[in-house]
Amino acid sequence: MANTYLAVDFGGGSGRVMAGTIIEGKLQLEEIYRFGNRQIKLGSHLYWDFPALYEDMKTGLKVAAQKGYSVNGIGIDTWGVDFGLIDKEGNLVCNPICYRDSRTEGIPEKVFKVIDEKEHYAVSGIQVMSINSLFQLYSMKIKNDVRLNVADKLLFMPDLFSYYLTGEVANEYSIASTSELLDAKTRSWNKELIDSLGIPGHLFGKIIQPGTIRGKLTLELAKETGLGEVCVIAVGSHDTASAVVAVPSIECDKAFLSSGTWSLLGTEVAEPILTETARNNKFTNEGGVGGNIRFLQNITGLWILQRLMAEWELRGERISYDDILKQASKTSFTNIINVDNHLFLNPESMENAICKYFENASMKSPSNKAEFVLCVLKSLACKYKKAINSMNECLERPIKQLHIIGGGSQIDLLNQLTSNYLGIPVYAGPVEATAIGNIMVQALAKGEIKSMKELKDIVVESISPKVYYPN
Repeated sequence: MANTYLAVDFGGGSGRVMAGTIIEGKLQLEEIYRFGNRQIKLGSHLYWDFPALYEDMKTGLKVAAQKGYSVNGIGIDTWGVDFGLIDKEGNLVCNPICYRDSRTEGIPEKVFKVIDEKEHYAVSGIQVMSINSLFQLYSMKIKNDVRLNVADKLLFMPDLFSYYLTGEVANEYSIASTSELLDAKTRSWNKELIDSLGIPGHLFGKIIQPGTIRGKLTLELAKETGLGEVCVIAVGSHDTASAVVAVPSIECDKAFLSSGTWSLLGTEVAEPILTETARNNKFTNEGGVGGNIRFLQNITGLWILQRLMAEWELRGERISYDDILKQASKTSFTNIINVDNHLFLNPESMENAICKYFENASMKSPSNKAEFVLCVLKSLACKYKKAINSMNECLERPIKQLHIIGGGSQIDLLNQLTSNYLGIPVYAGPVEATAIGNIMVQALAKGEIKSMKELKDIVVESISPKVYYPN
């Protein structure tokens, strides 16, 4: 239980604290503490409950100490784009607003009346999505939001959690890259863009790379948690950046699919791809670990299925994932949806939204739960095929295998459909990819792992993915 690293992984629906220890060249994982995450509507905005999440994180750290772990580091990763603002006294200006909030509706169109969209992509290399930090900030700017006026620093979610653990202000590169506010080539703040949109430049702090030690737990927290003055380490703080580290392969010509609420499908490249082909195909260039760029598409993932399941439960029609997936595998519904259609962003009823989509298209809607589920899974597999085809247009050599990581890697039906649609092998696992990547980068930062090659060797040795072939 010596030399253990704690990964604090915040997702859109839940969070967990995982403990990882490297023993004889293999990683051993234990879930320490799991907790919920939710969005809260207050007035006209949709917020994250940051104080509650922070307390849950501290509870997980305390549990690790009580279990007797000798903790060598703490790393935090979260979803992208969202941020908190702190004032000059270090106080949180307000709870962070959720990316699904309606404040960014129509904002990209307003931004591109000020700047040229093509020229912007040639610098930022980021897929235009209204949820991005750029548009969140510009919506505050044009409304003269008082919270923006009193803020001293902007901290993305993992930066914010780390700040309140250590007192140190910094922006980690991989999470900052999701904002659409970086220069993709220089990997620094795009000051020309920030100035041209009238966003206060003082908000943006020092950018640090994955593997940087942010600081140590404050004396107060060292005592409260029982962990002592443990190092807090900047990992691939965007959860996908950490997850990609855990892809159990050293082969070239492979793609990854981080499958959860969102599907992030892409590949690692040495330098950003900023071509018109990449822009037209809606690819994004986000920061990775070890100097790599994650060239990927952001695709709506299991969000639609998750909302359907929650909706049925609220109606008193609860059904397990295992049962509904078995039923879906035996049905034959063929129509599909565009999973990225605006109807599915945050509807009151996901079932009604799907029916509305087919009504607008004059197509038959699903008639039962199994057909709804099969429709969603086939739609995702079809979207993955289109993404791979588009990616191949931008790469020198085509993708020959796909690695699905994260929670979605457990869905056999989706994995098989994806292999069938793509016509290439699909490797599924690990489920806990984000926590694994988080922990491995901590071990690299502390010198327990000597190189990225050694890191990958340990990942490959520790994980045995399940393989699906086209049929």
